[in-house]
Amino acid sequence: MAKSKLYNTFLVLVGIVVGTFVGNLCKGINALSWLAFGIDFGMNSPLTLDLGIMQLTFAISINLTLAVVLFIILALVIGRALAR
Repeated sequence: MAKSKLYNTFLVLVGIVVGTFVGNLCKGINALSWLAFGIDFGMNSPLTLDLGIMQLTFAISINLTLAVVLFIILALVIGRALAR
């Protein structure tokens, strides 16, 4: 069971990386620019915690595009087909 969770996590990460790459490539192409459509959400400015001798900065920002969603689904479908 733990092996399949790790495998699915790997597939999702592959889908995110490939989807982001394809989305960035398709921005300039008129027929495929819809793949780069998405939403950005997260923190606008980072949260900084100053402890005197150490300064910690926390921030998270997520850019979710249609290409990323499509490639996550595609990676999971292909990965499950290969695992059989």
